[in-house]
Amino acid sequence: MGQSAGWWRSAAIYQVYLRSFADGNGDGVGDLAGVRARLDYLAELGIDAIWFTPWYPSPMDDGGYDVADFREIDPLFGTLAEAEDLIAAAHAKGIRVIIDIVPNHCSDEHQWFADALASEPGSPERQRFWFRPGRGPDGSEPPNNWKSRFGGSAWTRVPDGEWYLHLYSSRQPDFNWDNQDIRADFEDVLRFWFDRGVDGFRIDVADGLVKDPRLPDVDPGDETPFSDQEGLHEIYRSWRKIADSYPGDRVLVGEMWLPDMSRAARYLRRDELHAAFNFDFLVCPWDSARFRDVIERTLVAHDEVDAPAAWVLSNHDVTRHVTRYGREGDTGFAFADRLHGTPVDRELGTRRARAAALLTMALPGGLYVYQGEELGLWEVEDIPGELRQDPVWARTNGADPGRDGCRVPLPWSGEATPFGFGTGGTWLPQPAEWRSSTAEAQSAEPASMLRLYRAGLRLRDELPALGPGELEWLALGEGVLAFTRDPGFTFVLNFSDAPVPLPPHREVLMASAPVEDELPTDTAVWLRT
Repeated sequence: MGQSAGWWRSAAIYQVYLRSFADGNGDGVGDLAGVRARLDYLAELGIDAIWFTPWYPSPMDDGGYDVADFREIDPLFGTLAEAEDLIAAAHAKGIRVIIDIVPNHCSDEHQWFADALASEPGSPERQRFWFRPGRGPDGSEPPNNWKSRFGGSAWTRVPDGEWYLHLYSSRQPDFNWDNQDIRADFEDVLRFWFDRGVDGFRIDVADGLVKDPRLPDVDPGDETPFSDQEGLHEIYRSWRKIADSYPGDRVLVGEMWLPDMSRAARYLRRDELHAAFNFDFLVCPWDSARFRDVIERTLVAHDEVDAPAAWVLSNHDVTRHVTRYGREGDTGFAFADRLHGTPVDRELGTRRARAAALLTMALPGGLYVYQGEELGLWEVEDIPGELRQDPVWARTNGADPGRDGCRVPLPWSGEATPFGFGTGGTWLPQPAEWRSSTAEAQSAEPASMLRLYRAGLRLRDELPALGPGELEWLALGEGVLAFTRDPGFTFVLNFSDAPVPLPPHREVLMASAPVEDELPTDTAVWLRT
């Protein structure tokens, strides 16, 4: 079967951040039972697959991305048997299951890291990680000047004087992928979950596994020695062979924050990954020319390797796009400055988020929906410091608010917290204003964000024009993004500050806001032509 035949090329995939989706046992934390109870909601939404953030045993220093055992389920979420039952139940509703795999690092509670700490410098156990002697006369300085992406040094010293590398929290030691134990074990992990019916993996920090063995010093902002190293391609070719050995189009999706889209596309050749998130699209500010540029560059780069684009507006690491699009000034996103506290016009952000949703659904390729965006949820920026749990907050001494604001548990029903999330509290506080944003309230409101997503995803699945294929740009004036797709489909989004006439059409299929003869500002429309 050729690469062009896969279901994943145009799938709508829903990201479940497990701790915050739904709580089935009343402990205030989302779990597998909560997801199982809400499968009908996801089926009605119209998604093709669920992507689960890590469900493995973890001390939760980094929300589960610090994995202690890659072949088990954290008791906080349930059991391995429950996971297998959930996979089967999702499949019975026509929903595939993708799970996170975290190959760059593990938890400091992983058995292999415990073995490394208990072993001598230079031992086989330490060679699974990046242990090195320090610099300076007494070795008291880190081996190089690399910085953790969570703030501070990327090195921590152990009692015998050696240092270990961690590009994230000090409780997340980086694996050494030059070590064959690591490669063999992760291949076994892939098979372990494929054997249990998982349909694919989202690969965390997919660009960062291989390091330059010289571990050279770098200039500020230079990630060359630990990102996009040539040795990665060999790893993913091996993983692709494993995926292809299973029936049913198993997939590999990469998380790669690379500055050059053409470099990212190299990982999408037919013997490597199936797809990678389009973060240039996610961080794009609200501007027609900028969006068109990103879309054009994306389609060109992906066409060269016969791979689908993967459009995404938000995820568990970035500020929710209702908030970004409603800000004064910069409406994009950057990790260097999350613009926390910038004034937000939430009504404007919601209007733009509705239009952006129809844009992503109309583009050729796959679509990722982060839980809660279908409810129009905004970033919760007023979480008290003592309740924040993201290590970014702690490691930067509060200078960076971190990611908790986009991870607040979902509101399902009712007039007060926990809004049907569970029978207990919530591990992060919910805003009282979410009473009007619950899934229950929005299901009954024809003009709600939830109803927009349901209708858009249904039409996306029904319209032949919105499957795999190409688009052709339309010139409708400055500040207007417009294109056609065959057969008989036109998309228009008005970024300008004044209404614009609709192009010739036979029927308005749907719109992000009421439309008559003219398209209002910050509004998108689907037309039958």
